[in-house]
Formats: sequence, C-alpha cells, structure tokens
Amino acid sequence: RITRADLASALATLPAALAALTESQCLEALRSAPALPRLPLLIDELDDDPLRHARLSWRQAITHQVSQTCAAYFDRHQADWQPERPAGLYAFWRDTLTHDHGIGVLMGLPKLGHSLDALPATRQDAERWVLQRLGLPEPVWADYLEAVLLTVNGWASWCAYLGWQARLDGQSDAHLRDLLAIRLAWGAILLESRDDAAARRAFAAVQAQWGRAPDLQRQAEDMLLVDEVWQVALEAGYQRQLARRLGTTVPPGAMAGAEPAVEVQAAFCIDVRSEPMRRALEAVWPAIQTIGFAGFFGLPVAYTPLATHARRPQLPGLLAPALEVTDRITAAAPGADAHTEHTDERAAHARQRRFALADQLLATTRWPGAAFSFVEAAGLAYLGTLGRWLSPATGSRVRDDLAGLPARYRAVCRPTLAAADLEGKVALAARVLHAMGLDRGLAPLVLLVGHGSQSANNAHAAALDCGACCGQTGEVNARALAALLNDPAVRDGLRASGIDVPEQTAFVAALHNTTTDEIEGFDLDLLPPAARGRWDRLQTVFAHACDQVRRERAPRLGIAPRAGHAELLAQLRRRANDGAQTRPEWGLAGNAAFVIAPRHRTRGVVLEGRCFLHDYDAGNDADGSVLELLMTAPMLVTHWINWQYHASTCDPARMGSGNKVLHNVVGGHIGVFEGNGGDLRIGLSRQSVHDGERWMHEPLRLTVIIDAPRQAIERVIGQHAVVRQLLDNGWLHLWRFDEAGLLRYGNGDWHALELLAA
Repeated sequence: RITRADLASALATLPAALAALTESQCLEALRSAPALPRLPLLIDELDDDPLRHARLSWRQAITHQVSQTCAAYFDRHQADWQPERPAGLYAFWRDTLTHDHGIGVLMGLPKLGHSLDALPATRQDAERWVLQRLGLPEPVWADYLEAVLLTVNGWASWCAYLGWQARLDGQSDAHLRDLLAIRLAWGAILLESRDDAAARRAFAAVQAQWGRAPDLQRQAEDMLLVDEVWQVALEAGYQRQLARRLGTTVPPGAMAGAEPAVEVQAAFCIDVRSEPMRRALEAVWPAIQTIGFAGFFGLPVAYTPLATHARRPQLPGLLAPALEVTDRITAAAPGADAHTEHTDERAAHARQRRFALADQLLATTRWPGAAFSFVEAAGLAYLGTLGRWLSPATGSRVRDDLAGLPARYRAVCRPTLAAADLEGKVALAARVLHAMGLDRGLAPLVLLVGHGSQSANNAHAAALDCGACCGQTGEVNARALAALLNDPAVRDGLRASGIDVPEQTAFVAALHNTTTDEIEGFDLDLLPPAARGRWDRLQTVFAHACDQVRRERAPRLGIAPRAGHAELLAQLRRRANDGAQTRPEWGLAGNAAFVIAPRHRTRGVVLEGRCFLHDYDAGNDADGSVLELLMTAPMLVTHWINWQYHASTCDPARMGSGNKVLHNVVGGHIGVFEGNGGDLRIGLSRQSVHDGERWMHEPLRLTVIIDAPRQAIERVIGQHAVVRQLLDNGWLHLWRFDEAGLLRYGNGDWHALELLAA
C-alpha cells in the first residue's frame, strides 16, 4: 500500500524527519513499538500496594464509581425511578459516595467510609485543595488537569458537549468543572486512607515527574516522529491516486453538442455514500444533473413530531436552531378535507392515546412487582418477535417519526416550517437556492435527496444517518424545503427579489436509503400531474442506478455482486432488518477527501465512495460569502467525521467504543458502556471499522480540494482562527485547483504538488 516513493515523499515533506531519520530507520521502526515516557497522577502513586494486581487498581475503581454516578445523574429517559438532583453533579456524587458501601471492597479499602469526612464540601474547595497540596508548577496545571479528566474521558466528553450546547444558546454549563472536582476530590479521600509517609512519597514522585514534563514531552515527540512519517506516507499513496483521477476529467465545453439538456436536477448530501449514487445516476441517464450540498439543505431548524415534546436539532452541531419544524396533517386529493386545526388535534389525540396504552403495557415489563407475572402471562406473544429475528423480513425502512400515528394520518402527516412570516421564508429560500447554485437554470424537476440508514437493534444508528442533520435522517429537512420552494407565495417573493423559479418547476423531497441503496419519494400526492409523470418515468433510472451501486458495495459486505437484481436487494433488506447484524452497512468508513468544486471536476471519476462532494461555483460567489460558509461549516463537520473514524481506528481502546455485542445503552441516548462498568465509551464500535479480519477504514487525514481563487481561500483562513489552526497544526490537508494543476497549502504559501512526479 505504501511505496518507497511515498516514504521518500513523507521524509521530504517533514523537515524534522529528514534531518533525524533515514529510510532504513523508518523500516526498522515498524518492527518495534517505542516505550513512551508516562507521567503519573497522584492516585497512581498512592496505589503502591504490592497486592494491587489482585484487585481493581484504584484508577479503575474510581473510574467505575464516577461513571456509574454520572450515568444515574444524567439519565432522564431510561430509568423509571429517577434520583433527586437538587444541587448539581458534585453534590450528587458526594451524597452518592457516602451511601456506597461496596466501593471500598473493590479498592481493597474496607474502611474507606471512615475517610469520607475529608471530602471537600464544594467543587471549588476540591480544586483548590488538590492544586495547593500537589505543589506543581503552574505551567503544568492545565496538562495535569487534562490528564485527570482523561481517566473519565467518556463522561468528560459528554460534559464538554453539554457546555458546547449551552454556549450555542448564550448560556454556561458547570458540569465539566464538577466532574474535574469529583476526580480531584478522590485524591483527598485516598490520602486519608494512607499514612503520612506514603503521602509524602506520592507527592514527591508526582512533583519530580511533572517537573520534568516539558522534557518528557519533547522526548515523546521525538520518539513519535517516525509515526508521523508513516502517517504522511500512507496519505501520500492515496493522494497520488486521487490527484491522477482528478486530472482525467473533461472540462465543460470540450465535448460541445454532446451534453443533453438537463431534465432533472438532484441535490444530494455531500456524504461519501452519495458519491457512487450520483455517479451511477449520471451514467444511466446523462440528462440528470446531480448536485452536492450539505444534507440539512441549509435549514437551521429543530423538529418536533406531532403530539410529542421530542424536539431535536436537524442541523450541524456547530449551529443552534433558529427555526422550528412541526408536523401538519394536510390532505391533497381533490375533495379531501383541507388542513384544519381540528384535524391536527384529532391526529394528536389519537397518537397520544396509543402512546399511553403502549406505555401502560411496557410498564408491566419494567416494574419489579409485575415483571415475573408478565412473563408468565405474555411470554407466548413474543414468539412472533422471535420469529422475525430468526428470519429477518425484506421490508422497507420503518419511519420512526410516524410511530403511534394511526394509518389514516400517516400519508398526510407532513413536516412544515412553523411561525415564519412570508418575508423570512422568501429570504431563507433565496439563501438556500443561491448556496446550492440553483438561483438560475432550474430544471422542470428538482429532487432534494436526503439520506438515512436502515438497521434494527442498533444503539449506534445515529452514526449511520446524516452528520449534517445532527445524526438524524435528512427526510425532515428535504420535505420542509420542498414544501417551502413549492409555495406559490414564496415563489412570488423570490421573483420580486430577482430569482425566477419557472412555473413548471417542481421540487420533490426524497431519501437515499444508504443500507439498501433505494430512493424513496415523499409528498408525491402534492405534485402537479406533469411533475408526477416525470417522477414516475425516473423510476426506471433509479432501478438501474441503485442496482449498480448495490453491486459496487456488495463485495465489502461479503455478498456476491452477481446475484440477481431482486435477490441482491432482498439480501440487503434482510441485513437491514436483522437484529443480530452488527454491520448493516459500512457508513462513512474509508472517507478520505472533500472536494469543493463544480461537478465537472469530478464527473465520471470513480472515487470509490471515499470523497465528500460539495458543488461550488466561484463565478457565482463574487463576495466569497458562500466559500466562507463552506470552509467554516461543512469543512469542519467533514473533518469531525474523518477524525471520528481515524481515532476509532488508531486508538480504539480510548477513542472507540469497543465490542458492539457487549454494549449497554446509558441514559436512553447518551452513549454506551462496554459491559456494565468502566467509563462511558465514545467513538465508533470495532464492528464499524473492522470486518473481523482487517480494518475497513484507512486512517487518513482529510484532503480538502477547493476550486476557488487563492485570494478568496486565504481571506477565509485569515479571518477564522479555527480554520487557521486546523491547517497550521496539520489536522487536514488543503489543496486547490489551479490552471497549472493542483497546488497544496503549507506554511502560509502554495506549493506544487510533487506526488505525481514521485
């Protein structure tokens, strides 16, 4: 996979490596892992009992205790019996620990309860106490405290997320500081359990080691330099292949007269799984023009299903929702009841009654006094469920947002923008059309194709849905936007603002099922006859294109790619409905690049489902505002996704969530434990990146390739510190298209891409 040319290129790219390492040293390093220096925490030094290997280490036991406490504190959806939380996380933990009579046994300290009087009363006291007693130099405080938090990294990540969400709403959140204080306060408890001589030895050891922290860090960086060389070499091999493929595209106009008129435009999410589908559609029918756009379709919305309080964001985690989407019951057939508030109320009452009955039934399985009698009375009823698990059906995707809604309302329950005035709707529609490049040259039929996955019994389903929609499917956004753009009043407003949407143009919401590679349409009953006819004629195109994509994906799933059309689809559907299937699909495994450019830069290029593709025309972005948006939102989100897969592959013990088969859900939606103990696990399960024999994801840093003027790109880099940090600190690669070929960004300047020469 890595050639000698790749290794030579990597050494040449890294000046520090070129001066310190040779090719033979790099090859020799593959045979042995370096023993990196480690810095101890106070608890590690206190835990010096010779018999400590016969029990849980104090670090493990404390992680377990803190983790279980956090699981109880943050749970709002899973446990029927909820504890009181009157004074915050630190106070809750302090109260819980004083009533925990088992933790001392796990730690080999049966008299631990006598030491609890030393617990600091507040988190501020805990922080102050530890920092004063440790006596560490102030420059290493931040590193020491971060190392403390990393012992409970899963919960620290959850608390950091809560803080992020609070800041989006202009508020603050103290949970991360509380968690840090809890972890520090354990030091006070354990010091009370040791004699003064042991405490002095522990303090001296910690101070001595952390006093050398800068030197030890430099030593570790020197030892890991060879790893950086191999990382760059691994990336160089892929980048050379990518650069060659991008150099084979045909520029527009080179085949004058050969391009058919565009009859259908289809806007797909930039997700890497959309790339094979777009390529297949264009190959089957050249009259379809596909477009790449972030899957939330520019709608900054939160969605609340009918008759529920389950409000959820449908936009990237970078942003806070500014608009609301709710369900409306709206009939379309002539003579049918038009939408009325009474219709919504009837549907809401019917759904709530069903939810109430279902909740009463489920209560009999949860409450201790009823559980055994329920099994005796209703056990046989589960034979049908067991049968469905043993022999998975080939049914289509179940839409969870319609759960509990009577069948008569399901077809006419539609997500709709709520409480937005006409002027605001017009402005939103204009922004979206401009960003998508659809403010001119609209085809008679425009598809807005979100995506979603299909799986059963999968605690990690959100990792397979749309990252731009905050781990949901793109259905809500696509349907809400299609309704907005089909609204005659909005079209009149657009026309007044200079965007002419032809009368015959119709927008259709659709969803790409990434597990089975099917395309499903929504609200088709609202389409005028001409548009519905075009949609119906598209089904043959979809059938051929979807089958082509299934055959391309089949080998990676262990399915014979030459199976019959119906059998291949049936196998994928059974896989999607199988509650024992740990790998319903590979998601975004293999993602490696992000292209921000007109479609002609990638059209016809086989990118193997590894590239995010966002259409962008610099000629239609005179002020650079669209480019700025792309480099500060989609580029960051794709980087997050890339590093989620990267970290889960390279450091699965700390950054992955372990074995999916052993997972237990925490708090209903917070995360998982691997088994019943330890820290909250974050990242992807091993089954998401490994097929049992080999890694299915190559941990490559994202290569971002932009077709825009140098000055426009540099302006965004100069104005946004986050973008600048990502580039200057090597978190991703940045290239741009130039008349002379591809150029790469490095050290504040642009350099010729030497990969092809190598």
